Amino acid sequence: MPEVSAIDDLEFFVTIARSPSLTAAAHEWGVSLSAVSKRLTRLEARLGTQLAQRSTRRLSLTEAGGRYAEGATKLMEQRADLEDSMSTDHSEIHGRIVVHSTMGLGRAHIAPLLGEFARRNPGVQTELTISDRPFNIIGTGIDVAVRVGQSPDSRLKMRRLYTNTRIVCASPGYLARHGVPQTPEDLAQHNCLILKENDNDYALWRFGLGDDQRTVRVTGSLGSNDGDVVVNWCRTGHGLILRSSWHVTPMLASGELVQVLADFPRPPADIHAVYSAAAHQPQRIELLLEDLRTGLTERLDAANVDKT
Repeated sequence: MPEVSAIDDLEFFVTIARSPSLTAAAHEWGVSLSAVSKRLTRLEARLGTQLAQRSTRRLSLTEAGGRYAEGATKLMEQRADLEDSMSTDHSEIHGRIVVHSTMGLGRAHIAPLLGEFARRNPGVQTELTISDRPFNIIGTGIDVAVRVGQSPDSRLKMRRLYTNTRIVCASPGYLARHGVPQTPEDLAQHNCLILKENDNDYALWRFGLGDDQRTVRVTGSLGSNDGDVVVNWCRTGHGLILRSSWHVTPMLASGELVQVLADFPRPPADIHAVYSAAAHQPQRIELLLEDLRTGLTERLDAANVDKT
């Protein structure tokens, strides 16, 4: 990473905006906290307004900071597009892409696919941010967010990458000890493992499609924000889980887990890419979206072969 003084104000503040604290931004650049703090103070003085409320542990944008971050992100995209168009080698794309994904999907599939994308497109600097919850990518410098389910922000575009659903399942040992639930209401008598992966009501499990939906509030002795942790608890007989089919299909195929309540359909939970609603997308973004779609289809369909 270049010295913080060599980074232009737009890139500097976009990175600040997507960081949870000044300390995190300093770590990303490999510079001191004081260097980042002084640079931000100088930028605010030049603009004549406060851009962020901050301490060493926490940072939040002011209204002016949010507007500046959103505008800076758009200008950086336009600059990258211009530089792409000036390239004499039109067979190679250039620029930078920042991708966000939730933890389980990011580690298992998005990270390997980005590695393959980078190998095919060495002129693109690709960065992956992984966290336990979806990001609102506006004004954060994130170009593409890969998430399960719908985007809550109508200002963004969304493209389906893979058709997915959520499945209720348990280990054979758990079901032998506690019985098999026959209806969603039976879940009240079971230990349900809670995945706290996003901002939804974690303990509210939904069944049905369209207007014919019902919800069941579940309880359990174990919960985590990491899907792998919850799945491993399920595999070792601690309870029932509600988990994306992409994650548990191999374990269902091997018999390590058993699906229950299969006669009660679940609302779709497709894997989507969320990105800017700009009329023109940079070529590198379009190529990445297509690579993610084809790559996820190949990887996840291969995992489904043994089950079907």
